[in-house]
Amino acid sequence: MIENIASMLLGGMAAGMVLFIVSVGLSVTMGLMGFVNLAHGAFAMLGGYIIVLSMRHWGVGFAAALAIGFVLTAAISMVFERLLYSRLYKAGELDQVLFTIGLVFMFIAGLTVVVGPENQPVPIPAELRGQLNLGIVQYRTYSIFLIVVGIVIAVGLWLGFERTRFGAQIRAAVDNRRMAESLGINIDRLFAITFGFGSGMAAIGGGLGAEFLGLDPQYALKYLVFFLIVVSVGGLGSIFGVFWASIIIGVLDFVLKKYVPQGGTLFIYVLTIMLLLWRPQGLFGKPQ
Repeated sequence: MIENIASMLLGGMAAGMVLFIVSVGLSVTMGLMGFVNLAHGAFAMLGGYIIVLSMRHWGVGFAAALAIGFVLTAAISMVFERLLYSRLYKAGELDQVLFTIGLVFMFIAGLTVVVGPENQPVPIPAELRGQLNLGIVQYRTYSIFLIVVGIVIAVGLWLGFERTRFGAQIRAAVDNRRMAESLGINIDRLFAITFGFGSGMAAIGGGLGAEFLGLDPQYALKYLVFFLIVVSVGGLGSIFGVFWASIIIGVLDFVLKKYVPQGGTLFIYVLTIMLLLWRPQGLFGKPQ
């Protein structure tokens, strides 16, 4: 019994950490920009492809591939932000939705043509294979690695968000954009850097989670709803809100798929609807 519970919690937390790493950038950028970016998962998919293909075809190491995926995806996303996204900041939500979902289909078509429709296997380093003895239970080393990485990233982002000048600027712009501009904060530069960083984080999540979620050209559509649910439940702009929401949803999804495989996902949707009817700002978001 204890081993089963521990295994389910660890499996759910590992999946939740992948959701967190991908979704945290979306939470901050949506809270900062007020932009409905449905293409966030497309940048996670792009980064995942860069990471996996650089390991498989270019012989790049795991850590180096993650760094390359982060940098390239961040750079590409910043070009998109300056050339395309910035033109729609003052547009209505429908225009933003149509634009970003169109980007998703363009990414899907482009990757299908260039790489192919097949799922991309992930070459996990030898030191992360096998199982790790935790005393209570033996569990997959890679899953434990994901949990540790997710916690480290959460703490690092919180420190950066709460203890640095740049983090203070982001918080100020999220809380009151006009006041932040009046204080001399360069909002355009802040938007571009934050958007690039959020997309880079999504890329790392796409690469780390490819072994869990798979990686194919439909990735951005298959998991779009899950990313949005995590952000909605956690609250816009809340790093630890997204962290706890990711763990809750990851564990629920893992347990429900095991015991209620036919309707587990539906249960999560129902719970999300009920929660948002009760707290539209999410569990940790600030009332608007």
